Amino acid sequence: MSIILIGMPSCGKSTLGVLLAKKLGYEFVDSDLLIQKKHGKLLHELIEQQGNDAFLALEAETNCSIEARDAVIATGGSAVYSQAAMEHLSTLGKIVYIQISYEEMEARLGDYAHRGVIMPAGYTLQDLYRERHALYQRYADVTVSGEGGMPAAIERISALI
Repeated sequence: MSIILIGMPSCGKSTLGVLLAKKLGYEFVDSDLLIQKKHGKLLHELIEQQGNDAFLALEAETNCSIEARDAVIATGGSAVYSQAAMEHLSTLGKIVYIQISYEEMEARLGDYAHRGVIMPAGYTLQDLYRERHALYQRYADVTVSGEGGMPAAIERISALI
């Protein structure tokens, strides 16, 4: 069974994913890195050059192609915009929402334009947080706090296995 991590950019999916995979002896898969490798560009470059909709299609295609078993899979923050991708990922294992507060996300995020964050026209960061929070809750099997440090979050997730 795999563990699929979802959550806002900067919630710690990739960092937690690597540490959790190491602890469990699982493979680690980062869907953002798969996209970058396949297309030879950073996420923000793909978004700038192709636009939000085209990037979301690339992301959905990538997530639908993941077939890892006994893996920790860190998804991009916008993975939840694709119902097909989320349904596919749910067949691989448990979906864990790494939840952080808006204030924590804002403090960690920094310049979101260079992080490859999909931001619809006219949206504020608060709008994005509200919209995605509802989607993360919809698709998650389990919600775990990403606040309080990595060791605590790893223990909370490990307890689910």
